[in-house]
Amino acid sequence: MTLDELVQTIRPPDADAANAARERHTRLAKPPGSLGRLEALGTQLAGIAGRCPPPVPSAPVVVVAAGDHGVHARGVSDWPQSVTSAMVATVAGGGAAVNAIAHAVGATVTAVDVGTMGSGTPPPGVRDRRVRAGTRDLTAEPAMTIEECTAAIAVGAEAADEALAAGADLLATGEVGIANTTPSACLIAALTGVAPEAVTGRGANLDDTRTSRKLDAVKSALARHGGDRDPLGVLASLGGLEHAALVGVVLAGAAARAPVVVDGVISGAAALAAVALCPDVAGYLIPGHASAEPGGRALADRLGRPPLIDLELRLGEGTGALLAVPLVRSAAAVLTDMATLDSVVDP
Repeated sequence: MTLDELVQTIRPPDADAANAARERHTRLAKPPGSLGRLEALGTQLAGIAGRCPPPVPSAPVVVVAAGDHGVHARGVSDWPQSVTSAMVATVAGGGAAVNAIAHAVGATVTAVDVGTMGSGTPPPGVRDRRVRAGTRDLTAEPAMTIEECTAAIAVGAEAADEALAAGADLLATGEVGIANTTPSACLIAALTGVAPEAVTGRGANLDDTRTSRKLDAVKSALARHGGDRDPLGVLASLGGLEHAALVGVVLAGAAARAPVVVDGVISGAAALAAVALCPDVAGYLIPGHASAEPGGRALADRLGRPPLIDLELRLGEGTGALLAVPLVRSAAAVLTDMATLDSVVDP
C-alpha cells in the first residue's frame, strides 16, 4: 500500500459513539464530570472504537524505532553514535527501561532498526528494516530523500500492522537514536511555527553545554530548508528515519481504528508530522506524558488534549507512553464496568 493509499483509508473517529459515551457518563453512579479528564479520554476511546462502551485495551504494543543522524557530526550530543545500536540491542534483550515498564503494565515491546549506523547482523529480537545507515546532515542537505522517507514510513506501518494482526489493541510509540532531539526540534519548529529557541533543549546530554550548538544546528537546518511546509517534504528534509517510521505506526494505527499513545518530544514530533499528512489522525492520538524537553507539549497543544501524566521524563523509548496505558484502560473500564445511577438509587 502506498502512502497516499494508506492516508485515504483513515476516517475520523465515530462522532455518534463519542456522543453516546458522553451521555453515558452523565448517567453513571457519580456526579457528572467528577472523573475529570478521564471522562474525556473514555469518550475519545468510544469514538475510536466506534461503539460505547469501548473495549478495555488488553494487549498494548510499543513500537520502538531506531535510527542515527548525520547532524551528530555537528557536536550536538555527548554520546557516540554507537550507543544507538547498543541501546537497540538492550531493548531487544529486555534490559532497557521500556522493557521494565512494559512488563509492569502488561505490554509487548517491538524493536525495529530503521536506520542505525550499525553493520552486520542485528542482535536477536531486532527487526532489521534499515532504509539507510543514518540520515544525512540536515544542516547541509535534506536528511532523507522523499523515497527514503516514504520507505521508512512503510517500515513503521508494517510493524504496526503486524502487531495489530497478532492481536494488539493499543499502540504506543517509542524510539532510540542518539542526537534525535535536534531533528525533533526542527520538525516541531517547522510544523508549528514556534521559534527554535522555544523547542531546543538539552536532550540526553549531561548538561546544557551543547545546547547552543543544537540551537545553531536547528536554525541552520530551518534556513537551509526554507519556507516549504509540505508535510512529507518537511519530514524528509528535517526528520529522522525513526520519526518517519513512527509516522507509519500512527497512520496504520488510525487506519485500523486503534488508539495510539504517543511518548515524548521525539514521538510527539513524529505525530505532528502524521497529523500534518492526515488531519483525521488527530482523533486517534493520546498524548501520553509531558516531556521535560522544550517542545514536549507541542503535540498536546496541537491536539488540544493535555498529556495524561507529567513525571518530568526525558528518556524516550516509549517509557512515558507505557506509563499512561493504565489510565487509558481505566478510562475505558469506567464506561464498561460502572453501574448507572438509576440502578443503585431507589426511585
